[in-house]
Amino acid sequence: MPRATSEKAPLTLLLPPSETKRPGGDGPALDLSTLAFPSLRDVRERVLGALAELVAGDEATARKALGLSPGQRDQLELDAALRTAPTSPALFRYTGVLYDAFDVAGLTPAQRKRAADRVVIASALFGAVRGGDLIPAYRFSAGARLPGFGTLGALWKPVLGPALAALPGLVVDLRSGAYAQLAPVPGAVTVRVLYVAPDGSRSVVSHFNKHAKGLLTRALATTTATVTDPAGVVRVAAKAGLAAERHGPHGVDVLLYEPPAGTPAAKRLASTTRA
Repeated sequence: MPRATSEKAPLTLLLPPSETKRPGGDGPALDLSTLAFPSLRDVRERVLGALAELVAGDEATARKALGLSPGQRDQLELDAALRTAPTSPALFRYTGVLYDAFDVAGLTPAQRKRAADRVVIASALFGAVRGGDLIPAYRFSAGARLPGFGTLGALWKPVLGPALAALPGLVVDLRSGAYAQLAPVPGAVTVRVLYVAPDGSRSVVSHFNKHAKGLLTRALATTTATVTDPAGVVRVAAKAGLAAERHGPHGVDVLLYEPPAGTPAAKRLASTTRA
C-alpha cells in the first residue's frame, strides 16, 4: 500500500551512516533526551552502556567485537569518551563519499534548515537520528557484536521499525543493506544506481553508488517542490541533472551512462573503444 500523503506532506530522506566521522565539535556532551525518536531511548541506553563496558575491558576483545584492526585503537578511544565528548549536528558528523556529494557545508542557511528537517540517518548506536541532532564522534557499525547481546537487528527492529513506519509523508530509503535490515520501512521509495553500457545493458554500480545517492540526497533535501511519490523523486532528480526513472511501484533507478573515471567499468569501456 502506498504511504498516505497530502499536498503539504513532509519528505524524509533515510540515509546510511558512514564508518568515518568528522572529529570534535562545539556542542555540549551527549544528551539522549534531546535526540529525535524518544521511543528509542531505552535501547540507546542499553547499547551505550554495553559499549562503554566493552571498550573499558580487554582491548583485543573490544577490537574484535567492533571489527577494528590493531592500528585503529583511536576508534576505541572515541567510544570510551561518548558521554563526555563534544557533539555536532549529525549532518556534519558523518563523512565519506555520500556525504561529500551531499556537501552540507555548501548549502545556504535556508537549504541547511530544510535538509536538517528532512534527513534521518540510520545508526547502529542510536537507531536513527535527525540531521540536527547533536551527537559525538563514534565507531560502531551494523556489523558490531556486543557481548551478551544478539544481533543488532534483533535488538533494534522492535523499536526502530515502528518509529520509522510512523514517519509521515514520503520516505526515500537510501540506506545500505545492513542498515535497511535493522528496520525495513514498508512503502518507502528505494533507490538503485545503475550503469547503462553503450549496448544498453545495465549493471549495478558499486563505489559510485554512494556518490550518486549523495547527489540525489542534495537535490531532494533542498528542493522547494512538493514530493509525494516516486514520480516526484524522478522529477527532482532530472532537475538536478540526474537521469532517473521509475522501477516498480516503489523504486527509482538513477542511471549513469558514463562510468566514473578510473573505475573498472571505465577501463573496460576505454579498452573496448581503443580496440
